[in-house]
Amino acid sequence: MSETAAPLDDQALDQLFRAARTQNKWQDRPVPDAKLHELYDLLKWGPTSANSSPARFVFVRTSEGKAKLKEALSAGNTEKTMTAPVTAIVCYDSYFYDKLGQLFPHADAKPWFTSSPEFAEKTAFRNGSLQGAYLMLAARAIGLDVGAMSGFDNAKVDELFLFGTGWKSNFLVNLGYGDPAGLFPRSPRLSFDEAARLE
Repeated sequence: MSETAAPLDDQALDQLFRAARTQNKWQDRPVPDAKLHELYDLLKWGPTSANSSPARFVFVRTSEGKAKLKEALSAGNTEKTMTAPVTAIVCYDSYFYDKLGQLFPHADAKPWFTSSPEFAEKTAFRNGSLQGAYLMLAARAIGLDVGAMSGFDNAKVDELFLFGTGWKSNFLVNLGYGDPAGLFPRSPRLSFDEAARLE
């Protein structure tokens, strides 16, 4: 943050964090494709290691796509996913380093990763997860609600949606406009002293 940047006001902080909730029920209100473009065009600016940007996103919003996705969902996640206007499959590209010449042009970074498949996989997963979090915050920032989840069969999703791409699924995020009737009571969080240390 530059010295001239002002902190966000309480309304913005509430929208992003304090009042934001994981949604389980959705209004019958569509999310236009233009909104998904707006979402990506915001989240893409979040930082990643060597600007590697390994996350990839499949926005499932058609009835055909939802029918395929249903095959991979756990029972507890089925209804809320089928009724969400959009479900984002947050993925990472195992071959993200092929785009480093475009994304990190001031150094030859590709050999950093091609020389160590284990390092490449860790980098892709870690930074793809980070970009999935950016997606959630960006969605809230542009007025969408989110419901992230991991209760699904990754191998099945990869088979149905990602075969032949080199992409791997990480987690799912339902997107739309939440119905407060589906919210659970707010769960507690750890205090600073429980979760953090000053050294």
